[in-house]
Amino acid sequence: MIEPQTLTSAPATGTPPAAPARAGWGEKLLPFLIMAVVILLDQGTKYLVETRIPLYGTWAPIPALENIFRVVHTANTGAVFGLFQGTGMFFAALAVVVAIAIAYFNMTLPGGQWLLRLALGLQLGGALGNFIDRLRQGHVTDFIDTGPWYIWNLADLAIVSGVILFGITYWRELRREEAASRAAKAAAAAETAEAVAAGPTDSPVDL
Repeated sequence: MIEPQTLTSAPATGTPPAAPARAGWGEKLLPFLIMAVVILLDQGTKYLVETRIPLYGTWAPIPALENIFRVVHTANTGAVFGLFQGTGMFFAALAVVVAIAIAYFNMTLPGGQWLLRLALGLQLGGALGNFIDRLRQGHVTDFIDTGPWYIWNLADLAIVSGVILFGITYWRELRREEAASRAAKAAAAAETAEAVAAGPTDSPVDL
């Protein structure tokens, strides 16, 4: 559905659609650059929290807004946003599988899919950011407390943002495919109508 070749319909004359543009190395490396930035920010903020706030300690950078935003150093043994506690190793293994799948998908994508590659980079960086936590300490450090919601971290934010961006990009491609399909059908119908209106094209044979 995402591949550009599905967005270019064949003309009514039967000419095959143009081959999709091949991605250059700049495009292929984009998800990995995004991944590196996400991991750097995620691990850097976690290091600051782990070294400056005791476990389950709290810091309110803006005391007047403590009810809706504060930093709480917590240990998460579950998934994103603290869900499914006690299943950390399962999600560690899942992160590896997801990372491999994302890397392979990125290398097979045609050119021009910048937003999709950005989404993949966010998901890859988030998954590996939390994976690093599980490897080095057996749990994920969560610290962003935004009121009546789960406590989370920047890796969680990257994963969710990547999923949302992927969904938006996928929806846009579906809309483009539908528009291209309708245009191709309309063009074919118009050509057929013109051919019928023109009548037979063969000239009579003189005897």
